[in-house]
Amino acid sequence: MHEKDGSAIVRQQYLKTLLDYKDKKVIKVITGIRRCGKSTMMAIFAGELAKMGVQQKQIVEMNFESMKFNRITGYEELYSHVAKLIQPKRKTYLFFDEIQMVENWEKAVNSFLVDFNVDVYITGSNAYLLSSELSTLLSGRYVEIKMLPLSFKEFLDFNRFNRDATLEDKFLLFVKYGGMPAVAEYRFNEKMIYEMLEGVYNTVIIKDIAQRHKITDHTLLKRLTDFLAHSIGSVNSVNSISNYLVSNKETTRQSAPNKTVPNYIAALQNAFIFYELKRYDIKGKALLRTLSKNYIVDIGLRNMLLGYRDTEKGHILENIVFIELLRRGYKIHIGKYMNFEIDFIAETPKEKIYFQVCESLSDKSTLEREIAPLRLIKDNHEKVILSQDKDFAASYDGIKVRNVLEFLLE
Repeated sequence: MHEKDGSAIVRQQYLKTLLDYKDKKVIKVITGIRRCGKSTMMAIFAGELAKMGVQQKQIVEMNFESMKFNRITGYEELYSHVAKLIQPKRKTYLFFDEIQMVENWEKAVNSFLVDFNVDVYITGSNAYLLSSELSTLLSGRYVEIKMLPLSFKEFLDFNRFNRDATLEDKFLLFVKYGGMPAVAEYRFNEKMIYEMLEGVYNTVIIKDIAQRHKITDHTLLKRLTDFLAHSIGSVNSVNSISNYLVSNKETTRQSAPNKTVPNYIAALQNAFIFYELKRYDIKGKALLRTLSKNYIVDIGLRNMLLGYRDTEKGHILENIVFIELLRRGYKIHIGKYMNFEIDFIAETPKEKIYFQVCESLSDKSTLEREIAPLRLIKDNHEKVILSQDKDFAASYDGIKVRNVLEFLLE
């Protein structure tokens, strides 16, 4: 549990979600990239239950990376151990962390829901809790709560800054180091932060991806990761990625065939390192199968891999806005209108918003380039341009222009 000035910092968005699902007869599965705060969030929620009057003996917490539970290796031992702790006349709350360490764990978890009056919460390695497999494993009786690294707003709460630091100074630190909660432990020590992020990355690549998918060509996997990290905000195809990889002398067409690349990309997406964004033809009202973009879950991971480049602020800003829209629950696509591109079409059942993202609109040609595609769209949905500028007109032809920091802090 992270603390600043002695008090625990709670990520309210996720706590509210857990409270909303409390006592619902579904298994709550918390997923997300390693070190984004899943275990901490579960511990905080268990603490909230105690504050609400739930007795300690009604709360069963088990972390299977702890030596306390190293004898529980299979589902039968798990069932036997937990059955003895179930309270006969009151609901028991079960918290299982790193559940994948128990073989066939889903058999025991499904049975708990059937046999006892329980409320079940689990986390685990993303390689073994794939979104695509959860429905089969848990017989459809689950809800997936997807955690992301800290938003900029949370980043401000988690970290200590110099007294004279402006909001723009703080945002620059966010852009450079990203939103992993552990960043706060290192007080913006660049070497220590990037070593921590490298540890997260290596664990995900080797343990979560390579071992699970039996990938032996670690070099190709890492080169692919570097390429996707470098090309955030750029449209790519499987062919273009494969061609880039084989252009390197270390990689041959045999080691990077077109079938291998999409499988590796899917593995990176399943581990929540990258998110694919498909293109939508606004005029034709159809999802396009060719070309897509990939965005990285945490900009700090990208900077650790490639080094922070001040010249790439536009794409970095775009990535940050994409993750924020994802955090806010929007379904997102790239927009295509004739020969123009709209950065994001963000939708919920209640609203649709078109977004353009750029570093600055001070240059007239840049302003016109960003506005032009939005002008062409004749529907009545909201159209917004986000930039880091402070002094500009509030709107052009009904198209809103907003400061991106204000947007991120909403």
